This record gives sequence, structure tokens and C-alpha cells, in this order.
Amino acid sequence: MFFNSLDFAVFLPIVFILYWFVTNKNLKLQNFLIVIASYTFYGWWDWLFLSLIIFSTVVDYSIGVLLSKEEKVHKRKILLWTSIAVNLGFLGFFKYYNFFLDNFISAFSFFGMEINANSLNIILPVGISFYTFQTLSYTIDVYKRKLEPTKDFIAFSAFVSFFPQLVAGPIERATNLLPQFYKKREFDYSKAVDGMRQILWGLFKKIVITDNCAQYANEIFNNSADYGGSTLILGALFFTFQIYGDFSGYSDIAIGTSRLFGFNLMQNFAFPYFSRDIAEFWRRWHISLSTWFRDYLYSPVGGSRGGTWMKVRNTFIIFIVSGFWHGANWTFIAWGVLNAIYFLPILLTKNNRRNLDTVAEGKYLPSLKELSSIALTFGLTVITWVFFRAENIGHALEFIYGIFSGLDDYRNYYRSYKYLYKVGYPFIIISISFIIIEWIGRNNQFATQALDKHTNKFIRFIFYYILLIVIFNMGGKEQQFIYFQF
Repeated sequence: MFFNSLDFAVFLPIVFILYWFVTNKNLKLQNFLIVIASYTFYGWWDWLFLSLIIFSTVVDYSIGVLLSKEEKVHKRKILLWTSIAVNLGFLGFFKYYNFFLDNFISAFSFFGMEINANSLNIILPVGISFYTFQTLSYTIDVYKRKLEPTKDFIAFSAFVSFFPQLVAGPIERATNLLPQFYKKREFDYSKAVDGMRQILWGLFKKIVITDNCAQYANEIFNNSADYGGSTLILGALFFTFQIYGDFSGYSDIAIGTSRLFGFNLMQNFAFPYFSRDIAEFWRRWHISLSTWFRDYLYSPVGGSRGGTWMKVRNTFIIFIVSGFWHGANWTFIAWGVLNAIYFLPILLTKNNRRNLDTVAEGKYLPSLKELSSIALTFGLTVITWVFFRAENIGHALEFIYGIFSGLDDYRNYYRSYKYLYKVGYPFIIISISFIIIEWIGRNNQFATQALDKHTNKFIRFIFYYILLIVIFNMGGKEQQFIYFQF
């Protein structure tokens, strides 16, 4: 079930009414409703894969209970590694089996040895990368004694399958989300209204920005050999805003929906395209995943402690694993390596925590230095997204070569102007307005929250009315959320 579907538009009000008007007297019943609603939400796509979520839930709940009773270190480690093996085993099979098999065969073929092995027609379960990491956070935190294991199976099931963020995050920590299922929730009108506004802004990002950008990005990437350098730049920019609008839009809808039910999820995007260096970008992009890797991978292997070699090694580990998490393709690994190369000079010169504040805080416009830093960081990021979007490494390199080799041909600029004319000025104006609103609201949890804080009710009403009109009249051809494939 997609957030931008008619099915969800019917599903959400029904669950909301049952949640606040039927089950609100009994916390366990309320949590049970969340479990049923979440399984319905996920099963709408393919009910067969519900067995994976249920099995993972039972395994990690049981291991948590066993960890609470076990004091011997070696037995606790066995329990921990059982959870890791089960969860990553499922993830590895469904997501990476064919990738490893194909590369294994190719490697032997390179040395003249033929291996007969057939790939499997494996369907990747939606959201498996997200809920796998979420359940692992629980087991690891219980093992480290950062969290008391739960005895409430219904609450734990609701934590694992919580439908707003089940299939594309944010990847919530058990220490943050699980305790919220233990407490009675009271309906908060102001929180619900704030949630609805965030949902609306997320839908605008997805339906207007993402779905339109996707059409143009797909056309240019799929036919990149036919376009000149300046048009290829447009294609890269379209995808840059497509993936941001897609994923941050999903996160806004997920967080806003959670607020309707009295839950607080972590902020997943903090206006990353206004970052002044790559380190700041990664503090602001996909925060739930980057902090997960920081706490459960980067720090355990040594983090930024130790000598230069260890810092270089650990940086490449976390970025390569992050790239591989996104998909079974060498393009994602190249994307991770490129980000590591960007990040290393900042880390080695100890400037990785230089920009912790909001850019141009308290000012309308950035300084020239800030603007140039933002432009450089954004430009470097756009190049990495080419690898993320390309079909393979060769396609990515050809695309980038095409950008730089065609910039001296002024006929290409005319072709790119014609392409923008094809896109249409209304969408260009909407896109520029979107960037301005994001800039104005960069100090908030989501962009339009600034409007809610500093304008009167009439102006807010006009703004959201216009937003609805734009969503219904300027939405692009419906596209599946990009991160569903991860």
C-alpha cells in the first residue's frame, strides 16, 4: 500500500477512528490494532512476505527474553550472533544471492573456468532492509544492556511492524520507539494538526516534485547517449531532486502519520542540500541510517580513533557497507567509495565537525563563502547520484564523461533550453518556490513548520489550499517510492 494511493486514503481514516474511538480505553488493545493495521498495510503488497516479519519478530523477542535470563558472556554472544545471523541471513538471501552468484560465476569465467549455476527468480520483500535493521537495534541494545528486554510481545510486534515507517523508515531505535508503546497515548489536537501539515508537505514533495522529476530524469538517463553535456546536467539535477523529494517526502508522511497516533519518530532529513561540506551532508541525509551505521558498525570497529590507516579503513568500511545496503549493484558500491573519498580529507584534517549549526542561522541569505561551500558540496553530491541512478558503472562513467565533454559546444545549451521549455515554466517556478520554502524553513523539523509558527491562520489556510490545488493539478505520472526497492 502506497502513501500516495487511494487505498491509503481510505485505510488511514479507518485506523485513526478505530484507534482513538474504539480501542482508546485499553493500551494493549490499541497496540494490537496497530499490529493488525500494520500487517494489513504490508500484506496489501504481498501477504506471503508477512511470514518474514512475523518470524523475525518471534526470533528477536525470544532472544531478548533469553538475554534477560543469561549472565554468561559466551552464551550471550551466541544469542546475539543468532539474531544477527537470522536477520542478515534473510536479508542476504533475498537481496544479494543473485548478485554474489553472478559475480562468482564471472570471476571464474575470467580465469577460463566455467561454472553452471542458475540464478533464482527472487522477489525482494518491500522494506526488508529497514525492518531488519530496526529489529537488530533491539537485540544489540539488549545485549549491551542499554535497554531492558520487553516481556510484552504485542508491544514488540507493534514496534517491529509499525506501519508508518515499516517499509522505508525512519529506522527507529528500540530505545526511542519501543517505550512509546508502553505508555497510554492521549489525543493531542495540535500534534495531530502538525502531523497533517507534515503529511501534506510530504505528499507535495512526492507527487509534484518527485514524480515530475522522475519522468525527466528517466528520459535523460535512459537515452543519455542522445543528449549533450548541459542536458545531461539537467538529468542529474532532476534525479538529485527526485531522490530527495521521494525519500524525504516519504519520511515526512511517515513522521506526520505517526504524530496522528501519538508517536514521535526521529527526524530523517534536515535539509541536506544546504550543507557546507560532505560531513555535514551526512549528518543531515538519511539520519536514521547514517547514525545506525555510526553506532552499530563504525564505532565498534574503532571509529575515528587510532592512526591514519584505521581512520581510512573505517571510513571506507562504513561508506561501502552503506552503499551495498542500498542495493546489489556495483554502482551503489562505487557511490559509497566516492562518498568515502569526499569525506576522508575532512576527517583527516579534523574538520568533520566544523559545521554543526544551521547555515546562515538568523539570516535571510548565506554569505558568499557559505554559498560557495553549499554549491561545491551540492555539485559533488550530484556526481555521486549519477552512480546511484545509472544502470551500471560503464553507464555512469559515460554519463559523467558526456557532461564534461559537451560543455564547450554551445549548441548543447540551446538543446537544454529547449528541454526546459518542454518541462514547462509552471513546474520550474514550482520547483524554485519549493527550494525557497525549504530554505526559509531550514531550522524546523519540516519546511512548512516555519509558516505555521510565524503567520496567521488566514495566510496558512491560503497556503495549504494552494498546495492542495498544486498537488491535484501538477502531479506527475505516479512513480513507486525509490526506497521501496531497498
